[in-house]
Parts: sequence; C-alpha cells; structure tokens
Amino acid sequence: MRILAALIVVVGAAVSVPAQTKNEISIAGTCFLLNGAPFPYTGISFYNAIYNPNFNKSYAERRKWLQKFQQYGINVLRIFSQWDMKQPWIDTCPDCSLFQRDGTLREKNVARLKEILTDADAVGMVIELEVFQHVSWREGNLGGTTDEERAKAAERALSLLTRELLPYRNVTFQLYGEMTFRTVEYTKLVKASDPKRLVTNSPGGSGVLGTRQENEALDYLAPHTTRQTGGRHWEIVPREFDYLLSRYRKPVVDDEPARNGTQMFGGPPTAETTYPYDHILQIYQVWKAGGYITYHHDMFQTGYGTPSIPPSGIPDPEFNPYHRAVLEFIARRARYQGTGCVGR
Repeated sequence: MRILAALIVVVGAAVSVPAQTKNEISIAGTCFLLNGAPFPYTGISFYNAIYNPNFNKSYAERRKWLQKFQQYGINVLRIFSQWDMKQPWIDTCPDCSLFQRDGTLREKNVARLKEILTDADAVGMVIELEVFQHVSWREGNLGGTTDEERAKAAERALSLLTRELLPYRNVTFQLYGEMTFRTVEYTKLVKASDPKRLVTNSPGGSGVLGTRQENEALDYLAPHTTRQTGGRHWEIVPREFDYLLSRYRKPVVDDEPARNGTQMFGGPPTAETTYPYDHILQIYQVWKAGGYITYHHDMFQTGYGTPSIPPSGIPDPEFNPYHRAVLEFIARRARYQGTGCVGR
C-alpha cells in the first residue's frame, strides 16, 4: 500500500508539471535565436493582453489574433504583468496584476499568462513580459510606498514568477518599463533559478540608454530611444544603436515610439504632427544597424471610445491607417532587410 501511495504521488506530481514549450529563445552575440536559428525579433506592445476580454475570449479567438499579427511581420508580443494602475486606461482593474500586494502570485492571472504563452508557442511566437510596470510601482500596488517595502515584495514576486515559468522557454523578462531599481541584483535573482532566462530592462523615457553597470548585466538591451521631442529621431536613433551595439555587443531592441498624433505620454509636441514615414525610416535604419524593434500602437492610454483605441482593445494592425502603413512595411522585412541576422 505504501508503494502504491508513493506511485500515486509521483504520477500526480508528473501530471501537474506542464510540458516544456517547443520553442526556446536565446542569443548569440548581437543576434536573437529561436531553437538555434536566427530569429528576426519583431515585436508589438500589447500591454493589456492578459486582461483584455476579447483577446482571451477563447483559445480560437486568441490564435486568430496571433496569426493576424504574424501576417504583419510580428513575432513577439510585449505584454505587462501589472495593469492595475488607477489611471482610466483600457482594461485596468485593481486585480489586473500577476502579483498580490505582498508579492505572492495571483493564480488565475498566471494561468491566463500560461495560456497565452502556450498559444504563442504553438504558432512560433515569443512573449516579452514586462514584470514591473513603473506607474503601478510608484503607486505602491506592490509592497507599499517605500523602497524597502517594494523591494521585499518584488524579490518575492520575481522569485516565484521565475520558478513558475521555468517550463516556458518562449518568454523573456523585461524587469521594468521606463525605470531602474536594483536591476543588476534582480537580474541575478532571476538567473539563480533560471540561468537561461533572457532578462532585459527599459531604463527610462526618451533617449535614456541605461548605465554601463546595468547594460553589462542584462542579456539584451531594450531602451526607449529618442522620440519626437528629441528632434529628427529617424536620424538620431541609428546613432544610439551604433553606440549600444559597438559598446555592449549584445542584441538591442528599440522600444519604438510610433505615435500617430497622440500628444500625451511621449507623443509629438502640440504644434507638430508625425507621419508613418518617420517610423518607417527609423525602423529601416535600426534594421540596417543590426538592431530589432518593438512597435507601439498608441499605448491604450487614452481610453475606450477615443480615436486611438480599437474597440476590441487589441492593437489591431488594420484599425488605424497610420499604423497599418508602418505594419505593412514591417511585414516586408525580408524584402528590405532579409531574414538572417545582421550581426556585429
């Protein structure tokens, strides 16, 4: 009886452990690889993906959207763990986070993330998961309002999440968006449990490229490069890429601006407009430099019912003529850049 009971325990444990995803993202020099082959990392920001009811209506609906993204050259979704800010952005709510306030995991939301990872893996896509969102962080939604309180909860959350996602090899961690806090230490914390997990960070707003200590610790770099307020960004950003790639010799991803006229949250100045050609030029120059891009789709911060927001709350490539023009260019990457890695 004891032997039978032990076998039941072993079998039960085996059933509860999910199978490893078939696709694994890695790096070699300044290039991304998927299963050892060059991977033309091309992302789009979909901050609210875990919490959007339309995207998560069903397995079939999610697969349909993933395949539509692929038709426009997108093979990476940049999604957020925390979408629990007080701002009236689309799909935010107090429970829209992978973490409880004390750093323990919200099992229901983590389960939804795993569904997304599994579906993405089935079609050969990768997820970049921003672990800590800077607005939520500053509001004290994790841990509290002091650095000590937040650090204690963040360490717990990051350790638990790292272990929970061990079988999922098609996901990378972006520690923060637009901020830095103990980035080097937290990179080491992830690596202690999962040495092969790729870790990056977006260290600040427009043109903030990160400190040397941080950039040396990360697996790849993902700064918000210079945006419209900085001038002719399609000329400035390639110089920023030349600097980062030459100095650090690791992949660099451009967290792309790409506003279509929205003046809030880093968009163009009031007296200036922006054109899709601005971003097509920038993306092309980034590709030529040997970098990668994550395209922004107006960020979903103006609320449902405003011109920038698709009714579905999903960054539909066909909703807005501005974004469609850029994404049709991105879909033709092979024509303009090729499919291999432009290494350094």
